[in-house]
Amino acid sequence: MIVHLIDGTYELFRHFYGLRRFKKIDPPFGAVTGVLRMIAKMIEDDATHIGVATDHIIESFRNQLWPGYKTGAGIEPALWAQFHPLEESLAAMGIAVWPMVELEADDALASAAHLAARDERVEKVCVWTPDKDLAQCVVGDRVVQIDRRSNQIRDADAIRAKFGVAPEFIADYLALVGDAADGYPGIPGLGAKTAATLINRYGHIEQFPGGTFKGNNIELALLFKDLATLRTDAPLFKDVEELKWQGPTRSFASVTKKIDDARLLERVKKLQNR
Repeated sequence: MIVHLIDGTYELFRHFYGLRRFKKIDPPFGAVTGVLRMIAKMIEDDATHIGVATDHIIESFRNQLWPGYKTGAGIEPALWAQFHPLEESLAAMGIAVWPMVELEADDALASAAHLAARDERVEKVCVWTPDKDLAQCVVGDRVVQIDRRSNQIRDADAIRAKFGVAPEFIADYLALVGDAADGYPGIPGLGAKTAATLINRYGHIEQFPGGTFKGNNIELALLFKDLATLRTDAPLFKDVEELKWQGPTRSFASVTKKIDDARLLERVKKLQNR
């Protein structure tokens, strides 16, 4: 059994801006359609167990920890209007979907990967996202990260080659170098090479010797590590078989009518009957 975990928010952004780039238009449900077609293709390629995590809202508990943490400000209305329709459409398609509110989609992916990897029936867990946060979830070649953008599959060795540290130190690494996409700056004066050197020499930030940081930078580093650390305890499912695709619900016909994609309905029906 191979479990596929998909970053729905990232895919929505990817299809939205892909349409705009190549067709110069913003169809009302164009990005939603793109994500659904992508998942249909995965099922055609024999994916059986699929879960999709989404940000039902952008803000999370992390916004209370750091005032500069990312918000929904700046998301284009045409894109934002497709967030909740994507969740509804995925559910109608029969796909397990996890809309996150207090936590983020990344936390849901981390939690799902943790739950799935504990099951001996699971041969491999594939986390479909380019987000460097998710590198911390990689375990050997059993839990891997798949980056559609660069067409790469990253196991633990690939994570180490890319960042200079093992997956279990990614939160420490991001705390030191910062993450502009998430809105925290890292520790002044620490670049990627220095951060990796410190981690490989001493281990986790909590193990760094006194005097490694100036001023209150140790407190900042620990705060940023808390921001970077994905939560793995979201109760998303009790049995991995809950992720097995059994076919669309009755409401999927109305969804495909709403997004004006009758061919997708026929395509998914064929997949159900094969």
